[in-house]
Amino acid sequence: MLLINGCEQVSLAANDRATQFGDGCFTTARIDNGTISLLAEHLHRLRLACDRLFIPFSQWEALEDEMRRIASGRASGVLKAIISRGGGGRGYSGADCQNPTRILTVSAYPSHYARWKEEGITLSLSPVRLGRNPHLAGLKHLNRLEQVLIRRYLEQTHGDEALVLDSEGWVTECCAANIFWRKGRDVFTPDLGQAGVDGIMRQFCLRQLASSEYRVVEINASPDALNAADEVIICNALMPVIPVRAWDGISWTSRELYQFLAPLCEHPISS
Repeated sequence: MLLINGCEQVSLAANDRATQFGDGCFTTARIDNGTISLLAEHLHRLRLACDRLFIPFSQWEALEDEMRRIASGRASGVLKAIISRGGGGRGYSGADCQNPTRILTVSAYPSHYARWKEEGITLSLSPVRLGRNPHLAGLKHLNRLEQVLIRRYLEQTHGDEALVLDSEGWVTECCAANIFWRKGRDVFTPDLGQAGVDGIMRQFCLRQLASSEYRVVEINASPDALNAADEVIICNALMPVIPVRAWDGISWTSRELYQFLAPLCEHPISS
């Protein structure tokens, strides 16, 4: 199903700034038994992104109603909500764009996640690095060419996911997930102040860890940091948590952190 501004259609105006400039933001949510997991957090993410990108979107009630309606009756699935600045004339200025476009799509839930949870995954180092930009860091904006290239290179390896560095060489994220690693009772995750996406499930995991016996550190770390880890996991709003079994000739069997987070993340409760 595809909804554009509440109507079932498959065509988007050629002058929409989503197609012209990637001028917009999006979020990808899990449909679970007819409801949207962490819906409040996904809407909050979109609000923050629209504020930071100066997109004058105001149809929040309509968007939420449409998201709920499109998920209703579906046992599982993936709901993607996109907000574009809307149609505009030639040039970069969006000053005359006062009617943002909202787009909703639904697709099947990825079947391979069940196998990944059972077997764990392998990471492959991406040769494509993320540019550092504090104005866009953390946001899930529509400019995803870096991820497209990362995925292209990943498909030429035997890895299940890519370990992605920023332009300074710091571990930042995976192609479509955030990353955590554990050393004893310390849990590390990249500092995303300069690059990367601050994912909904990453935020949820940080909240769970904050009230646990683990100590969480957001850090700038080189890939060598993973070599000393006792355990590595990745997460996103769909997975929601997956153990990493191997990276760069190193393998892990511990699932301590995974076993702590997985039950909490499977059916998460909004804060």
